[in-house]
Amino acid sequence: MTLIFATNNNNKVKEIRNALNERFEIISLKEAGIDKDIPEPYDTLEANASEKSRVIFEMTGKNCFSEDTGLEVEALNGEPGVKSARYADGEPQYVDIVDKLLAKMEGQDNRRARFRTVISVIIDGKESLFEGICEGRIITERRGNNGFGYDPVFIPDGADRTFAEMELDEKKLYSHRAKALKKLIEWLQQSSPS
Repeated sequence: MTLIFATNNNNKVKEIRNALNERFEIISLKEAGIDKDIPEPYDTLEANASEKSRVIFEMTGKNCFSEDTGLEVEALNGEPGVKSARYADGEPQYVDIVDKLLAKMEGQDNRRARFRTVISVIIDGKESLFEGICEGRIITERRGNNGFGYDPVFIPDGADRTFAEMELDEKKLYSHRAKALKKLIEWLQQSSPS
């Protein structure tokens, strides 16, 4: 099965292709010839994921999926959450999203956080949603050069290294995105003829 992945984020495409182990053909927006940045205007991961897959399905009529991911930090009442990718926008005192997060976490004893991914897939016009959660904690400084986003400051439960210190094969043992993908794959295998 071929699926258009409604993203322009090459890191996400790489991670998802690695998790799928070539069981499905994943085509990025660029590879599909779509030059569109789809806005994420809603207050929930579910609504943003649905919006992105719906836009691509309406444009192409082809099977597609999208995802929206947020980092939810307990001590910050769930921030940055749905605004994770745009956390430092318009705030010139922060170089990037990780800088802002570390500044807001300064002095916090509670370092608990979780990554949450919601995948929206549209097959033959019908949408289904899948969720993956990875519990962990925020450390006080960056470690590692792999991954993207908050990976250098997030250690998943059961590990002693950040996502940015892991290779993809190790990261997918813990990853929120991999957990949501696993549910999607199981559903696809059950619902597609063999």
